[in-house]
Amino acid sequence: MPLYLFSSPAAAKLATGPHASLHRRRQFLFRVPHRPVLSLSPSAIFELLSFYLLIGELSELGFLQSRRAPLLTSAAERPAGRTMATADTGASTVTDSRLRGVKQALISLSDKTDLANLGNGLQRLGFSIISTGGTASSLEASGVNVTKVEEITQFPEMLDGRVKTLHPSIHGGILARRDQEHHLKALKEHGIGTFDVVVVNLYPFYDKVTSGAISFEDGIENIDIGGPTLIRAAAKNHKDVLVVVDHKDYPALLEYLEGKQDDPDFRRTLAWKAFQHVASYDSAISEWLWKQSNKADSFPPSFTVPLTMKSTLRYGENPHQKAAFYGDRSLSLVNAGGIATAIQHHGKEMSYNNYLDADAAWNCVSEFESPTCVVVKHTNPCGVASRHDILEAYRLAVRADPVSAFGGIVAFNTTVDEDLAREIREFRRPTDGETRMFYEIVVAPGYTAEGLEVLKGKSKTLRILEAKRRRSGKGTLLSLRQVGGGWLAQEPDDVTPEDVAFTNVSERAPDARELSDAKFACLCVKHVKSNAIVIAKLGTTRWRRRASAAWR
Repeated sequence: MPLYLFSSPAAAKLATGPHASLHRRRQFLFRVPHRPVLSLSPSAIFELLSFYLLIGELSELGFLQSRRAPLLTSAAERPAGRTMATADTGASTVTDSRLRGVKQALISLSDKTDLANLGNGLQRLGFSIISTGGTASSLEASGVNVTKVEEITQFPEMLDGRVKTLHPSIHGGILARRDQEHHLKALKEHGIGTFDVVVVNLYPFYDKVTSGAISFEDGIENIDIGGPTLIRAAAKNHKDVLVVVDHKDYPALLEYLEGKQDDPDFRRTLAWKAFQHVASYDSAISEWLWKQSNKADSFPPSFTVPLTMKSTLRYGENPHQKAAFYGDRSLSLVNAGGIATAIQHHGKEMSYNNYLDADAAWNCVSEFESPTCVVVKHTNPCGVASRHDILEAYRLAVRADPVSAFGGIVAFNTTVDEDLAREIREFRRPTDGETRMFYEIVVAPGYTAEGLEVLKGKSKTLRILEAKRRRSGKGTLLSLRQVGGGWLAQEPDDVTPEDVAFTNVSERAPDARELSDAKFACLCVKHVKSNAIVIAKLGTTRWRRRASAAWR
C-alpha cells in the first residue's frame, strides 16, 4: 500500500481528493506551515525512509544535500516554498517524468475546435499533456490522458480563474533556453520540467464586446491575462518551444512533430503568428477602453488598426505592382457594412481597381433611401437615378452618361429580382441601340434566387457582389488616408440634406421640385472627386457631351 507524507492538510486534500491525478506526485511545491501536520506514524516514517534508501532516490531528491533542509526538520528550519516528499509504489509521478525529459505539451483553449484531434495526435507522438479547466475535461472526454496544471504548480486555481498558469513551474519550463546550462541547472534545482509545445487561444473578448450590450465589468472580466502571457513566453523562446494559437495550424504542427523536423522558419512563422494574435487582441481591448473613457473624443493619441488578409490580388493599380486585400477588424467597423465584407456570388476574381470602384459605387448608392441605381467609372459616379420603379432608375442612370457607363460598375440599394436582372442582362447601349451593356461588377444588398440565376447568364466574368448597407459612422468611425510617413484621419462625411440649411440667394425661390433636386444633387456631389459640379433634374443626374462625366 502506498505511503504518503504531507506538508499540510491542503496538500493532502489536493493529492487525494476527487481531482487528484492517477499518478500522485512525490514532490509537493507547497510552502510548509509553521506547524506541519504529519499523517504518518513514526514507524511508517521509518519505513518510508528505508524505502528511499533502498532504491537510492533520497539523494536524487536532494534532501541529503546541504542546500536543502533535512526531511524531518521543523517548519521554522525549512526554507519557504521547499517541498515535502511522498512515496508511491505505482507508476512514475508527474515530477519524475518531467525531470527525465518526457516531451510535454501545455494546452489551454477557449475555442476548442479540433481539440480532440490535437490531443490524441500529441499523445500518439509520446507527449505528456498538461492542461487547464474545461480544456482538460474536454481532452479527458476524448480519451486523452491529462495532467492538470494545479498538479504541476501544486497551487489551486484561484481568484475566479484569474490565476491558473502564472507560476514559475509553468513559465520556467517554457522560457528556459535548452542551450544554456545554467537555465537547465536552475530547472533541476527547482524540480521544473520543460515544455516543448504550447497551444493557447484567448478569452473571446472581441466576440463578447461586439455581441450587444455588455457592462464595463463584464468586458473587463473577459480580458485574458494568463493566455497572452503563455503565448508571449512560448513565442519568445520559439527556438525550443512550438507555439500554436490557431486550430488551422494543428495538422501542420503534428506533421512537423511526426517528421522530427528542425525547421527554424516553421518555428518563426508560428512565433510571428502568436505575437500578431496577441497584438490584435490587445488592440481590441485598447479601442474598447478608449471609447468607454473618451466617448466624445474621436481621435485617440495613438491607436492600432488590426488588419487580416482576406486575399492576394493578381496585381495592384498597375500590372507591375503586387497587391493584397485586408479586412479591418476594428471594433468600430463591426456590422458597419461595406465592400470589405461583401459576398461574391459569381464572376472573375476581384482586382485592386475593382475594389476601389465597387467601394465608390456602394458608398454612393447607400446614401439614398428611395430605390436608386448608381453607375461608377474609375471611382467617379457617372450616372445616378432615384425612382419608385427601380427598373426605370437603372435605365436613367445608364442614360445619364452611356459612354462612361459601358464597362463600369452598377450598384443598387434594393434587392435584384428576376425582372431587374433580366433588364441588366438585356439592356442595349443607348448610343447605338444594339450592343448589350457590359459591366465589370453588379453590387446590391441582396438577390432573389431567380434574379441571381438570370444575372449569372449575362457573363462568366461578371462579378456579382452582395454587400451590407454601409452604416453611418457619426462619432464612431474614422476615415484614414496614407501620406508619406504618416496617415491623415478625419470623421466620415455623413452630412445629409436634412443637416443643411438651404439659403435662397436668387430673386426667385426654388419650388418644391427644384429643392428636392438640390437635395438629391447634394447626396451625389460628395462622392465626386476633385472640384465637383453635379447637374440634376427630376431625381436623375444629367449628362453633358462637353464634360468628361456627368459632374464637370
